[in-house]
Amino acid sequence: MSTNLENPWLGKRILITGCCGTVGKELIRQILPHDPLEIIGLDNNESELFFISEEYKSAENTHFYLGDMRDRDTLNSMMIGIDVVLHTAGLKHVIVCEKSPRDPIQTNILGTQNVIDAAIKNNVGRVLFTSSDKAVNPTNVMGTSKLMGERLMTAADAHRRGVGTIFASTRFGNVLGSRGSVVPIFQQQIAKGGPITLTDSEMTRFIMTLSQATQLVMESTFLAKGGEVFVTKMPVVKIVDLAKAMIDILAPQYGYTSAEIDLVTIGTKPGEKLYEELMNDEEVRRTVELERYFSVLPAFRSVYEDVNYDYPGIYDTVVDNPYNSSVEASMSLDEVHQYLIDHNVLEESNIVAEPA
Repeated sequence: MSTNLENPWLGKRILITGCCGTVGKELIRQILPHDPLEIIGLDNNESELFFISEEYKSAENTHFYLGDMRDRDTLNSMMIGIDVVLHTAGLKHVIVCEKSPRDPIQTNILGTQNVIDAAIKNNVGRVLFTSSDKAVNPTNVMGTSKLMGERLMTAADAHRRGVGTIFASTRFGNVLGSRGSVVPIFQQQIAKGGPITLTDSEMTRFIMTLSQATQLVMESTFLAKGGEVFVTKMPVVKIVDLAKAMIDILAPQYGYTSAEIDLVTIGTKPGEKLYEELMNDEEVRRTVELERYFSVLPAFRSVYEDVNYDYPGIYDTVVDNPYNSSVEASMSLDEVHQYLIDHNVLEESNIVAEPA
């Protein structure tokens, strides 16, 4: 698969799984201006597929189909002639997955293997899997299923011969405003006059915007050598400061003063961590640092060939510390406030609210 270095998406056929999700939809929006030959969107949400088809009905090179990661035949047919697969589909809500563990196994693990098998069968050039911080030292079913997805991608690449499909993963922090983040929850609570419910005042998280998450996927796709997991360098926020900053910005918009919105601590949820890990102690030993990313290299190098992980612009080949939000410096309250404004995080179009 030849690649235009200035515009690697030019003339490519792209398949995006989970195209109706927050990241999937943003990928379509950002890739389309790069003149791909075709974008195929695949999702199992019939209603959202209808709406996204209407949104892009004037774009002749976009096509949307109903399908599920559990259906091997659908994936095989959808990947005919595809150059790049961006695998964003998956079950992401911790509590839902914990209550229904068979489903994340079927979708996040077996579904990812189905994607791998279909890509190999159809000689797809590159496949990128979107993972989660919860895959690091997982404490729940969802995180464990995402970790297994990463392992399957790395194992698939280990068996690559010569010009076979390149498989890699990206690991997200909290994408502010997405369905899985606290932003839409806090926004709804502020709109009702409060209170905002916090699990613990000391809780910290890595944060990134939807645009940054999408850029991570797009850049990692063609940066990947095979089998690695990319982690974006990102700022750390105390969740209590995020809540306070949101109150300052949003309360007046809903007719309240900041003082009228209370903060209530309700205690941590089962399996919830006070901090976020994007790279653990074991992974540090095999990590390469780039200017804006870390690349966690496979623990087991390729079975059939030695992959050269000589990225352009390597910052350091020795990483000393795990990437953990409890040890990284947190932004101040003023910095959080400015971050939300500078990145337009709280604009209505950037907040994906959950159904009431």
